[in-house]
Amino acid sequence: MCIASLEDKVVQRAVVEVLNAIYERDFLGFSYGFRPGRNQHQALDALAVGIRRGKVNWLLDADIRGYFDAIDREWMVKFIEHRIADRRILRLIQKWLSAGVMDEGTRMECDAGTPQGATISPLLANVYLHYVLDLWVQQWRTRHARGGVIITRFADDFVVGFQYRKDAERFLAELRERLRKFSLELHPDKTRILEFGRFAATDRKARGEGKPESFNFLGFTHICGKTATGKFLIVRRTMRERIRRKLHEVKTELRRRQHQPIPEQGKWLRSVIRGHFQYYAVPSNAQSLNRVRDQVTRHWYRVLRRRSQRDRTNWQRMRRLAQRWIPPVRILHPWPDERFDVRTRGRSPVR
Repeated sequence: MCIASLEDKVVQRAVVEVLNAIYERDFLGFSYGFRPGRNQHQALDALAVGIRRGKVNWLLDADIRGYFDAIDREWMVKFIEHRIADRRILRLIQKWLSAGVMDEGTRMECDAGTPQGATISPLLANVYLHYVLDLWVQQWRTRHARGGVIITRFADDFVVGFQYRKDAERFLAELRERLRKFSLELHPDKTRILEFGRFAATDRKARGEGKPESFNFLGFTHICGKTATGKFLIVRRTMRERIRRKLHEVKTELRRRQHQPIPEQGKWLRSVIRGHFQYYAVPSNAQSLNRVRDQVTRHWYRVLRRRSQRDRTNWQRMRRLAQRWIPPVRILHPWPDERFDVRTRGRSPVR
């Protein structure tokens, strides 16, 4: 990883502030990653609203392979020059791009990609995809799409919705060619077209097929579901891999803290679970949140039992400890439509 000096960090932060003021006027509405005032939950809201309200029957779930390491620096400089005329800024960016990385104390040159760990890297990566992908998608859906098209992008992870399957297939073929021109490629295992939307379950049932496939985006598995009254609902659950990773981290850290006083362990667990809930406590995800809370309680119980052969911790006491220290499951985020309408005041999610 390239670790910038303090002076470099200060200068990069200043340059980012200047460039943000310029590029925020250019970036399109469906781009949410690494932008001031935008976050993952806004991207999730826009996607859910676009699928529910738009003419979406098919989705392209796409991921660019090794994006940050594959960026072509020559194209990057050309894109920057297209908008920035100040030669001093351009020279600074070129120096940062060619900074190289440190591997066990040895400096290694890199011919592609943005500098890892640099303050300016997220913005540069966003600029690159703005020209390579965003503007092209905007043009494609105006000129070539036969039906409705929506898109939501967060960094190199994006989902495109289509009214017709033929549009999705043509878009994917042309997207591969488009990315190839700029030294990028779609990840073969993480890119696919799937049937998803308000009518997906009904249409598949009529054809004698199974339930609609689910897809992952920004840590959530999205599933075609229904409300209690039978209306279409996008059910969002924490990805299983994210749950496994979080529980493994908690289990490992609890063993390290095994002999700390119980109040110290409890305070740490409370902060960890609160942080997890802060992101994942969305409507329809209570089941996953309860699973995490229950498993954390079990890991804590096992750790306390191992502290001593004479330990008398039982489940009655464990439930009291969990009630005191581990936050209860509570949905912290509103439904996507509510928050999206407040934020956009009725404007389209795909400006």
